Amino acid sequence: MTDVAIVGVGITPWGKFPGKTFPDLARVAVQKALEDAGLRWTDIQLVAGGEAPYVGIPGMQAGSTISERMGYHGVPVVNIWNACATGGYTLATARAFIASGYCDIALCVGSFTAPGGFFGAGSDDPTDLDAQRFRLLGLTNPSRFAQEATRRMHDFGTTDFDLAQVKVKNSKAGALNPNARYRKEYSLEEVMNSPMVSYPLRLYEIAATSDGAAAAVLCSRKKASQLTTRPVILAAFSGPSPQYPAADRGSQTNYFASDSTVSTPPGEPHGRLVTSGAYKEAGLGPQDLDLAEVYDLSTNLELDWIEHLGLCPPGEAERLLRDGDTAIGGKMPINPSGGVSSFGESIPAQALLQVCEVVWQLRGQAGGRQVEGARVGLTINRGLGGNSSAIILNR
Repeated sequence: MTDVAIVGVGITPWGKFPGKTFPDLARVAVQKALEDAGLRWTDIQLVAGGEAPYVGIPGMQAGSTISERMGYHGVPVVNIWNACATGGYTLATARAFIASGYCDIALCVGSFTAPGGFFGAGSDDPTDLDAQRFRLLGLTNPSRFAQEATRRMHDFGTTDFDLAQVKVKNSKAGALNPNARYRKEYSLEEVMNSPMVSYPLRLYEIAATSDGAAAAVLCSRKKASQLTTRPVILAAFSGPSPQYPAADRGSQTNYFASDSTVSTPPGEPHGRLVTSGAYKEAGLGPQDLDLAEVYDLSTNLELDWIEHLGLCPPGEAERLLRDGDTAIGGKMPINPSGGVSSFGESIPAQALLQVCEVVWQLRGQAGGRQVEGARVGLTINRGLGGNSSAIILNR
């Protein structure tokens, strides 16, 4: 694969912004990414936009809507929806266009204005299993995360305190991040005393839905050498669908649980397949990572990801957490940005937000949350229907 570099990144603060539309937020992130790259909007030769389906047709063609807001200048636009992995797939698409020689400079952008509360049923279609899990089972996303948390507690002896400590750790990092929605450092007592949402998960242990936008400018290695002396290389992208379907395709929970019940091979979590593909392409392994941004929609999921990345055997992530290894300053910092816990979930922008954080870390621009000497970073997430993405960046 031809080397492709990231030369500019930009994000908005995450939060709730009544009166702002997703193109409003996108424009801010795009302008920041262009400024970071030292480029103009008219230098962009391809736009890969992450769709925002909760806002109708404009969101379904988000790349086109954002391009119109920025000002059309006659370049191709690709609109992409891969659930929570959407942002990662905008990078994969842009990289393919650049590597093929179709263009030299591409923009990836994701922006979202979230509905209030947790995400609800998206349709009335009786064949839409994701919608029917809400209607028939009352199985909201927090309830599903709670099922996975109780399974982990059963399998590995994870405690309430372990789950709360993940939030404590990430809140310390988020308090250092000027773009995080929640910049409060929480104590263990505060997390444990927050309202129970769905046992065993408490309010502060589940990510909120948020508004936010992120953008990245990619270009060929040759073009990057003309723009910067410190390019960040997109060393790998991995986003395979599961190799085996869930055993019961009629199960609402199986359809939703793209990681724990859709496996490859049977009995192995999909996250390991996604991660191993990225390691293979980059020619690296877990021992080479300096940091990772993982999709902590709930605190138990961060513990799962640590193991899926191969950083420890199953059931030992709690030990790394307790020893401080996954905190900033530890042996393997996880979510030095503060994670989704500190930002909230902005679906098409989330994977790009993770990439922006790793770019800043590899450049040494992360301020008080800087991972000392960072040269290799990984981002990973998962979404509905087996959509996942793992990205490795290096210097």
